[in-house]
Amino acid sequence: MTVATSRHPTAGHPEPAGVDNRLVVGGAALTWRSLPTPALPDPAAVLAHSAVHALTAARQHAVHGTELLLSTASRVDAAMRAELLEAGFTVGVLDDDGVHPTPPARPRAAEPGRLWLLTSGSTGRPKRVGHTLDTLTTVRADQPDRTWLCPYAPGTYAWWQVVTLSLTQPGQHLVVVEPDELDDWPAVAAAHGVDAASGTPTFWRRTLYRDADALARVPLRQITLGGEPVDQAILDQLREVFPTARISWIYASSEVGASIVVHDGRAGFPVDWLDRATPGRPTLSVRDDELVVTSPYHGAGLAGPVRTGDRVQVLDGRVLITGRLDSDEINVGGSKVSAGVVRGVLAEHPAVAWSRVTGRRAPVLGRMVVAEVVLAPAGVASTDTGVPDEAALVRWCADRLPEHAVPRRIRVLTDIPVKETLKSDV
Repeated sequence: MTVATSRHPTAGHPEPAGVDNRLVVGGAALTWRSLPTPALPDPAAVLAHSAVHALTAARQHAVHGTELLLSTASRVDAAMRAELLEAGFTVGVLDDDGVHPTPPARPRAAEPGRLWLLTSGSTGRPKRVGHTLDTLTTVRADQPDRTWLCPYAPGTYAWWQVVTLSLTQPGQHLVVVEPDELDDWPAVAAAHGVDAASGTPTFWRRTLYRDADALARVPLRQITLGGEPVDQAILDQLREVFPTARISWIYASSEVGASIVVHDGRAGFPVDWLDRATPGRPTLSVRDDELVVTSPYHGAGLAGPVRTGDRVQVLDGRVLITGRLDSDEINVGGSKVSAGVVRGVLAEHPAVAWSRVTGRRAPVLGRMVVAEVVLAPAGVASTDTGVPDEAALVRWCADRLPEHAVPRRIRVLTDIPVKETLKSDV
């Protein structure tokens, strides 16, 4: 790779503590130290051509503090590009030849050390949230040596969480997979000694669905889930494959940072964590069924309580995050239905590998509950009565849900859909 490089680290910008950690990207073994530091405009909105170019931009920021928004071209449409230019960023694709810049019409002074994230867009168009490496670095205690899989899209909050861990902690190595390697990531991970992996529930479900045996050959000691509601079914499925691994789920967002970490193998978090104020830690609250977080890791301008937009349900001493407020609630003839609760019931069926639950317009009722499912592979999907059809799945729901919450239509898909963010539309 021949990316144009900038000056070497200076006394004012020392190398990060994890500079000698191993990186495997595109099949090549590197270290943070061996990556070039590209010459970036300041401030820069960098659209990385590949995973290795994203890593070079991250190292450049860690060394030089360039104001940086990092993403991929596919996540920045024409409207967002115009918005970034209007905000004073130089926008450019970073590849082996360096940055191909489009300068703003009205340049501005850079804000040293500022990192910008684009939200996932689950509430509409993505928006910018300001951070620093310090607010993105939430793992600070010494960690056992690990080799982490990084499957996330560059520049997302989850990507920065894995990357900052490797940048700031010696012994935290990275194996980065490109989008075209996702279907075969267990083979890549096993070949390079990955023993820790972070992914969304959709990422884990899709891997189990496609090749559970290949996943079982990866020597995982740490499994992390986040980015979507985490239900008991996926936790139990991973525990069955990896009985000795630590399985953790994390609630985090661009706005409030990493706010909840649970290691006990159960969905949700204990209700007695609510409204517990501890110095240096997030405070969790519930207002009108919405999770509210006050976090020291918040984005710029978001100090104090932040309404997350995530709906919660308190059940059996646990606080469950069921989905987004604007999409989780379905009004069926005046009765409220949580799409997340229905999704959880479907996920408990032994033959269901994945499900999505939404509302659809209906006469008289206004809305009705409908679902899409992907069945587990043959041999796994079979039950005592064979592979379930739509009627059998409706009966399963009817035995566990009030009548108005039972899906009226269930469509079977042939594969688990996934977006670049590793999420489904749930």
